[in-house]
Amino acid sequence: MSTCSTVSHDLDEPVSGTAATARTWLLLEQSGPWGAKALTSSHLDPALGRALEAAAKGTGVRIALIRRPGRHADSGVATIRQVYAAHTVPGNVWLHGATTRDPWDLLGLDLAALGRGDHGSFDATLGGRPHTGDPLALVCTNGKRDRCCALLGRPLAADLAASGVDGAWEVTHLGGHRFSPTLLVLPYGYAYGRAEAHAVREVLQSVQEGRIVVEGCRGNSAWERPGQAAELAVRTAVREYAAEALTVVRTDGAAPHWEVTVAHADGRHWRVVVAQSASLPPRPESCGASVLGSPARMDVVAVREVRTSTALAC
Repeated sequence: MSTCSTVSHDLDEPVSGTAATARTWLLLEQSGPWGAKALTSSHLDPALGRALEAAAKGTGVRIALIRRPGRHADSGVATIRQVYAAHTVPGNVWLHGATTRDPWDLLGLDLAALGRGDHGSFDATLGGRPHTGDPLALVCTNGKRDRCCALLGRPLAADLAASGVDGAWEVTHLGGHRFSPTLLVLPYGYAYGRAEAHAVREVLQSVQEGRIVVEGCRGNSAWERPGQAAELAVRTAVREYAAEALTVVRTDGAAPHWEVTVAHADGRHWRVVVAQSASLPPRPESCGASVLGSPARMDVVAVREVRTSTALAC
């Protein structure tokens, strides 16, 4: 049976520059079934879901539901829920955790501040503290959005949990169904596509050591798609894998052509030319699509190191 993920794989569609965009992730534990739009179609009160969606709009915060792999029946009884907030912009990367019995507490958060990288309201409202455990491995498993996420994501999440990956969670939506199974790793915010359990364990080990695995990486969610592709290209070109070494400091141009300036913590700069094109031949962008599409792809045309004064000149 052909699926959107098998077609994408067979056509060798590149994954670079396809990650969901979010400077900050806010994650709430919610057991039970998830609908296609999980914040308003799950056992979470849909009024709360709508309020959270409205509050997050334009803040750079992306809200998602999480649950532990395996059986996840919702008893309907108030329980202690895990909550995480993670900021992914290099130079101010953090992951804080908290618990709550009442998810309505999340409406007390200053989401605009969270989007800017300020965790003060998260800590004050929920009693949040820096996360000291393993990195979080968030695997998209929401089959109501796309069957590939269930068929491929759930076995991956279960495998990770069974092998002792304490940070393994199922998550509602990471985008890019055709790259299933898809994975987001926090705190650094790098997403991966076509993930396999052995590769994920390597990714998580590297994150614990403060390094990024480039193979299979879709990009850092802190950047827009051209920046994601540019940053990964610089990492590959100069073999720089330290997690917070590179920052996208400027993006000039507009679709289908950008010049992205990537800076290194040591002062070096690169100008990266990124071109957008349509993926051909047309293919299903998700298993539920009624027509074929030609999803945009980000191709890096050139990577050139430049003088600092030239890189920052207007």
